[in-house]
Amino acid sequence: MVIASRVGERFDAIVTGASSKGTFVRVGAPPIEGKLMKGDHGLDVGDRLRVRLASVDVDRGFIDFVRA
Repeated sequence: MVIASRVGERFDAIVTGASSKGTFVRVGAPPIEGKLMKGDHGLDVGDRLRVRLASVDVDRGFIDFVRA
């Protein structure tokens, strides 16, 4: 997965889902979506924020972000 080489980079994102299971964000460029692991309190769907790509697990298909 090409995105694995971009761990640590910051991106503009939008919240696409917020529930008891977690908060999910989408980055426009590159077009990826993942779970926000830290800094999700008070966010709602549609909110815009800055995130940092924290980790990528290719085998499990996980992309994790933290609030930047």
